[in-house]
Amino acid sequence: MIRIPCPFCGERDHSEFSYGGDATIEYPALDASIANWHDAVFQRQNICGMQFETWQHLNGCRMWLVVERDTMSHEIRSVRPAHTGMAKALEDET
Repeated sequence: MIRIPCPFCGERDHSEFSYGGDATIEYPALDASIANWHDAVFQRQNICGMQFETWQHLNGCRMWLVVERDTMSHEIRSVRPAHTGMAKALEDET
């Protein structure tokens, strides 16, 4: 079981979240070719180790988060809001 420390709701079971994918992918423009979209969606590395991923806290605050997770051990090193404005708001509270 993976426990994800949501910055808004506290530590929660991963079953409350929906996996969004690799957070480091830069998607092409909407009018890009099908080949560019194919490569962005399907042609990527299968990382063995630390990876930045997006997760949405569906059964909680519904916020999108960037989770730094080890794909081998499922250790979570960091969690931050995916939207920079929300990250700034959290910083201002401390």
